[in-house]
Amino acid sequence: MLITGTSSGIGLASAIAAAQAGFTTVATVRDPQRATALREAAGAAGVDLDIRRLDITDGASIAACVRGVTAAHGRLDALVNNAGILRDRMLVNMTPEEWDAVIRVHLRGTYAPSHWAARHWRERSKAGEDVDGRLINTSSSSGIYGNPGQSNYGAAKAGIAAFTVITAKELARYGITVNAIA
Repeated sequence: MLITGTSSGIGLASAIAAAQAGFTTVATVRDPQRATALREAAGAAGVDLDIRRLDITDGASIAACVRGVTAAHGRLDALVNNAGILRDRMLVNMTPEEWDAVIRVHLRGTYAPSHWAARHWRERSKAGEDVDGRLINTSSSSGIYGNPGQSNYGAAKAGIAAFTVITAKELARYGITVNAIA
C-alpha cells in the first residue's frame, strides 16, 4: 500500500494503522527531515514503514516511486492519495500563487500517483493477472458544502470528488475500485 502525505495528520495515522493491520506500507514525504519524524513515529507505534521521498507534483518522481515500490514489493495493491496543503484566505485577498499551490498539490498530487498506479494495474491486467486494486482519494466537506476562506481548497477537493467518480468508471475494467473519503 502506497500512501502519500504521511508526514502528519490523517496520512501519518493512515500509514501507521495500515502497517499495524499487517499491510506492507510505503509512506511518502517530500522533506527529508519529516522522514526522520515519520520513522520515529512508526518506531513508537511498533511498526515498520518503507519510507520514500516523493515530490507529489513531479511525474518523474512519482513514476520512479511506483517502479521502486513494485520492484521492492512485487506489486502495488493500493494507493491512498492524501497529500495536501492549506492556503486559507478570502478570495479578495488570495494571491494567484496561493491558488496555484493548493490546486497543484491537491489535484496534480491526486492525478499523478493515480496515473502511474493505474498504468501498473492495467499492465498487470493485460498480462492476465486478476487485479484487485484499490485507489482511495482524500476529499473534504469543504469541496462538497463549501467553507469561507477556502475557495482554492474547496475547488480542489470538489475536483477530487469528481475525479473519483470518473476514474471509478474508467478503472473498473482492470479490477480497480476507486473511492474517496471526505
